[in-house]
Amino acid sequence: MTNDQKKPVLIVDGHSMIFQWPDLAAHHLRNPVAARAELVRILDTLRDNSGRHVIVVFDGKGVRPNEAGDPGRVQIFYSKAGQTADSIIERLVAKYGATYDVTVATDDRLEQTTVATFGGTPMSSEALRNEIADAGRQLAERIKQLRRAR
Repeated sequence: MTNDQKKPVLIVDGHSMIFQWPDLAAHHLRNPVAARAELVRILDTLRDNSGRHVIVVFDGKGVRPNEAGDPGRVQIFYSKAGQTADSIIERLVAKYGATYDVTVATDDRLEQTTVATFGGTPMSSEALRNEIADAGRQLAERIKQLRRAR
């Protein structure tokens, strides 16, 4: 990254991803907390492999407050009562869009339009899933190369 490039940030609409990815949607039916944790784990792996700062936003409805967590890990936000994940995402994009290269993963068409209006780049759940798969393949290749170099 050169000095004139903006730091990349990925904001993920958590429930949009969970409900669009069949494995997480099925998991959510059995255990919503575990499905959210699995999404965060997947995003943490992507963060490790991409170097992007990753934020995930969930509709909280009383789940728990926002988690600051480890500075090097995925940042997690939960909406409060009377607030939506979309409103948090919009506020983050409006605040950081000029300073950072913000991408928002959501399948909500209205949210994608709003993100673009605020200067962010919308990404579908399918595109995010493909990026995660690509990052996994790249990591596997790097590991293979390191083993060969021994």
